[in-house]
Amino acid sequence: MNTLAFAVNFAVWVMFSVIGIKIKAELNLNETEFGLLVATPILTGSLIRLPLGLLTDRYGGRIIFMIQMVVVAIPTWLLSYATEYWQYLVLGLFVGMAGGSFAVGIAYTSAWFSKERQGTAMGIFGAGNAGSSLTKFIAPMLIAASATGSWRNVPKVYSIALLVMAVLFWFFTYEDPLHQKGVQKDQRRPTLGEQLMPLLDLRVWRFGLAYYFVFGAFVALALWLPKYYVGEYGLPLATAAFLTILFDLPSGAIRALGGWASDKVGGNQVTWWVLWISLASLVILSYPPTTMVIHGIKGDVAFSIEVGVVLFTVLIFILGLAQGFGKASVYRSLADHYPTSMGVVGGIVGVIGGLGGFTLPIMFGVAADVVGVRSSCFMLLVGVVVVTMVWIWRAESSEREEILFRHAAARAELENAELLEHARRRRHLLVDWRPDDETFWAASGRRIANRNLLFSMPALLLAFAVWVVWSVIVVELPHIGYQFSTNQLFWLAALPGLSGAFFRVLYSFVVPIFGGRNWTVYSTALLILPTLWIGYAVQDPGTNYAVFAVIALLCGLGAGNFSSSMANISFFYPKRLQGTALGLNAGIGNLGVGLAQLIAPIAVYGGALLILGGNAQTHVDQGVTTPIWVQNAGFIWVPFIVLSTLAAWFGMDNIASVRAGFADQVAIFRHKHQWLMSWLYTGTFGSFIGLAAGFPMLVNTQFPASDAFKLAFIGPVLAALVRPIGGWLADRIGGAWITVWCFVVMAMAPLAAVGFLPGASGEGNVQGFVLMFLVLFVAAGIGNGTTIRMIPVIFRTLRERKVIDRNNQAALEQAQREGSTEGAAAVGFSSAVAAFGGFFIPIACGTSIKLMGGPQGALIFFSLFYVSCVALTWWWYARQDAEVAC
Repeated sequence: MNTLAFAVNFAVWVMFSVIGIKIKAELNLNETEFGLLVATPILTGSLIRLPLGLLTDRYGGRIIFMIQMVVVAIPTWLLSYATEYWQYLVLGLFVGMAGGSFAVGIAYTSAWFSKERQGTAMGIFGAGNAGSSLTKFIAPMLIAASATGSWRNVPKVYSIALLVMAVLFWFFTYEDPLHQKGVQKDQRRPTLGEQLMPLLDLRVWRFGLAYYFVFGAFVALALWLPKYYVGEYGLPLATAAFLTILFDLPSGAIRALGGWASDKVGGNQVTWWVLWISLASLVILSYPPTTMVIHGIKGDVAFSIEVGVVLFTVLIFILGLAQGFGKASVYRSLADHYPTSMGVVGGIVGVIGGLGGFTLPIMFGVAADVVGVRSSCFMLLVGVVVVTMVWIWRAESSEREEILFRHAAARAELENAELLEHARRRRHLLVDWRPDDETFWAASGRRIANRNLLFSMPALLLAFAVWVVWSVIVVELPHIGYQFSTNQLFWLAALPGLSGAFFRVLYSFVVPIFGGRNWTVYSTALLILPTLWIGYAVQDPGTNYAVFAVIALLCGLGAGNFSSSMANISFFYPKRLQGTALGLNAGIGNLGVGLAQLIAPIAVYGGALLILGGNAQTHVDQGVTTPIWVQNAGFIWVPFIVLSTLAAWFGMDNIASVRAGFADQVAIFRHKHQWLMSWLYTGTFGSFIGLAAGFPMLVNTQFPASDAFKLAFIGPVLAALVRPIGGWLADRIGGAWITVWCFVVMAMAPLAAVGFLPGASGEGNVQGFVLMFLVLFVAAGIGNGTTIRMIPVIFRTLRERKVIDRNNQAALEQAQREGSTEGAAAVGFSSAVAAFGGFFIPIACGTSIKLMGGPQGALIFFSLFYVSCVALTWWWYARQDAEVAC
């Protein structure tokens, strides 16, 4: 029943691979838009696997599986009534919940079998992947059976099938014995933190990357191959769908054999051979059709080389078999390492694998649009396999070294030797780190901390530049032919702020888990994705608004870097210098906002990167045409991101003592000061980033005859430059009172700006309006430095107060470490909340203009908000009897 239910869900999950081709023709979608369409359900099906796995561990698979199928049936039915692209995307997100069934079923299945048989059992369950081939067989038949050749009966039939399957599943299954036994014994249910503890093990993420290929690439190819056959070989849709069955049906059916093989020789060994076989197949598949002309003595001799349809199908068949084995072997390895946590661990590995099914079709489409070679999709997969194999090889080598190191440590202890003096230390790992020890700080701590700060600042600067680059792009889109409304443009400027806030929540807790250096390298390199996509998307006049919205959301990745970067730097410096250090790190980082608004227009109008940037667009403004290169607003950052990533790799360090679990860090949510400081930091940093994102559009809409929006970078630059001054002042005289006066100034500036707006009495005064915003930027910049200094001081002070014996140095140092960890997490989470300012301020301005004809309502609201910040800062931190004077 589990396998059958999973097969039905999988058929629903990938139905866009067939009906999407019809939708593409109806809406005239390009390759990137088609990739986004077929990948959208895969996104939800991936992300929901973790919560469904948690629910399965807690409540049992039977009830969760049944509810999941009933819920998915509703949007599946509604899909047949959609007519517009955005409707398909929204409903596709909900239909994608069908993919989450894997996390439920894999945990529910493994609970019934002994360890010796789990690989085979989970392999049989995983054979439900054959639901993909059911779609390739059933959906074309349903389309052909329609009198008009319409695809709209497909989702209706699938919806009914889901409901029938849910009923059958409920009546023919039982509560799994492990969960039933726990209920009978009235066992305590684990907390969320306890359930998530296995995720701190990097091995889980390594398995996730392997599953990204064996499952994610399988889903992506199952979606992509019908269209590939049609485009590359000119086959009819029905034939293309049938040939695709030769890929996904054996891949699903062979999974059971892969589980049996993993039981016999081990999951890791099977996975390794799967990757080698896949690499060999993909290298051949990657070779594009090529014609070579040799200029011979008697004339030209032409040679043509290409992968024909027969060889292509054979190689795809082999690749599918290999991935079928790999899907089973990865989960067999998980069952070995995490037998009691298969719900959550299987869920997160399933999330990563499912994200492959989401991201890869989009990347396939982008690669096809950019390179113009269909086999570029297989080139991408070669890269994924190589990275996976290198990580596995390096990780297994490190694990062997770790075992040898432990043996060496044991021998040294027996010989009463000082092992740390003789053992070769791991590069970029600081084993002994005591910044509050003056002797240590003077001898080596200051130098190491300053080096890490030096390499952290440019990475953060680039992250901010990527985050706000849309504030420049949205001004130019109407000039090059995109017919978007003013409110739509404000939304594009605001979306990075929305996603950035959520990325910051995630990034707040990663440094103690993955290491500051490791995460800086990874998160900086990730910025290449949205910057390259910007460059290619704006060159296509047919790019849909939804594609721009997705790119804008991805630019929010830059916002997340602030949380992890600030948390990381806070561990390097003593308490007395944290304000200055954090101010410098954040100040240089914030400078990226102003630089983006300065450099991006120069690259756009000056034609910098002309060789890499592609063809120029025609800028039309009041009848005057000018050649511009809007794509350079994205391309200009790519080489600097690469250099910064390499600099962080070679120049930064991890701190061995900075280790904390997720549950330890989320304890900050119980502190009222976490929420108070989140409110205050929203007033300073939220204003800075929100105004930086919305100010160019605001000036452009209120004073269209002025070119003042081109000087919008001055405000963010001033705010960034004065931020270290705020941190320095907070170190010297305390941050609370300076913060109070910053908010007083910020409350007055928006009200003054209202008086300079155009109205019935005149055209307004652009100089006065811009000046008031410059005052607002400067006050927010100083406040950024003071509030971010207050957060770690507050949490360390609260921890130190709990130490009863002040002479107990060990207890005091432990309290300081715990306070530092909580303070770092609090800095990250506060910055995540504050990042919503980057979303709400542009949206508030756009909404006020739409409803009231001007931004007056938004400016008055901002002023009232700053008044509340004045009151909170004075009451809790600045007055004489404040709870935490800082």
